[in-house]
Amino acid sequence: MDKKVQQALKAALAGYKIGQSGSIPATFSADDQSVSFYNTLVKIFSEGEDFNQKMKAMDEAFDDEPAFEPLREFFFDLLLINFFQSDATRLDDDYLESPEWLKIEDDTIDRGTELLNLFLYLHECDMENIGPELSDYLKEFLLIEEEEFQEELEIYEDVVAHQMLVESTYAEIAKTTEKLDETAPLKDLFYVLMSFFNETEPEIDDLEDYLKNASNKSFDTAALFAILVYNYSLSELPVKIN
Repeated sequence: MDKKVQQALKAALAGYKIGQSGSIPATFSADDQSVSFYNTLVKIFSEGEDFNQKMKAMDEAFDDEPAFEPLREFFFDLLLINFFQSDATRLDDDYLESPEWLKIEDDTIDRGTELLNLFLYLHECDMENIGPELSDYLKEFLLIEEEEFQEELEIYEDVVAHQMLVESTYAEIAKTTEKLDETAPLKDLFYVLMSFFNETEPEIDDLEDYLKNASNKSFDTAALFAILVYNYSLSELPVKIN
């Protein structure tokens, strides 16, 4: 299993519970339910290289633990990232271009979230030893200015229109999020995405402010924690997770 994905899973489950509590602790110890679910997911993510089997096992794990249901599609993103960075490297070099994989892509076209692109971008940043920036993400990774990538521009239209928020506050990002059309593609992820680029290395007081302004506190905190940890490491998160 990819180490960064494993750490992101742990951080997300901690963030989910912290978000439910409504406050950011200096140290967080997971409850038995979270530990058990985490261990189940690690086993699923680690065993074999058959993506369909992993996906089925993960969905069964969520079916058995409905308390974590809001994280299902976000964790599908992490399952994919883990497959790309760990499992696919042990398969044929051209596996991701094979008919088998293309069918999997077609069958799962409606799975996951747009945060998958962010994880792929952060991996690229790590490989190139550069820090993540919103303008770089939009123009150099998503290529929204290129004619053949106008579909991405449509998805990220609100992000493009409000790029100045990376210089603003969590409160302003939250206010803008509330004003977005309910049908906007990134309505549910806008606060998380913009907040990450607003402060990629938050201190604990930043996280407290983030949680205070989050509308979906459990998911928003889970997602941000996972993104922060994937970008750096679990040890650099301001909250110590046991």
